[in-house]
Amino acid sequence: MSRLIQLSDADATPAATEIFGALKSNIGMVPNLYRVLGNQPAALAATLKFGEELGKGSFDPKTREAIALTVAGANNCDYCASAHTAISKSLKVGDVEIANRLNGRSEDVKLDAILTFANAVVEKRGFVDDADLQAARAANLDDGEIVETTVNVVANILTNYVNHIAQTDIDFPVVQAQAA
Repeated sequence: MSRLIQLSDADATPAATEIFGALKSNIGMVPNLYRVLGNQPAALAATLKFGEELGKGSFDPKTREAIALTVAGANNCDYCASAHTAISKSLKVGDVEIANRLNGRSEDVKLDAILTFANAVVEKRGFVDDADLQAARAANLDDGEIVETTVNVVANILTNYVNHIAQTDIDFPVVQAQAA
């Protein structure tokens, strides 16, 4: 059971209700993470806007979801592992590749470099060393891709931490963050 309130539609403030309505129109539901964030509508709006703006970057949805899975695995966030597995499956990513991504790996060489760097950012709390940057550049990641990876990591850490604090009830098929 969640330690923070997962707002029902009836209990939401007018600001949260407006955002919940937009979510229902766009994705057909209000995930429990957003019901928790709705306790502070500005936090919910900022989180959604952050994701919306990242969607305008150079990474396609599969790459952003791969980073989300890697961060969920590194931070042991079952909620995000479950949500991003469901989204990845809707993007036609196979089970083996999803498991790889939860472990910060990919069969795709460039994506593997992105996920390796993303995992280093999480594990080293941003204090990556020269070798991490050299490895990313050796895999042909440019500075823009390194920045975009970092910012996607941070966006996912935000949701991981909210879920850790709230112990958000998982409203997707449950996936354990630490894949075997």
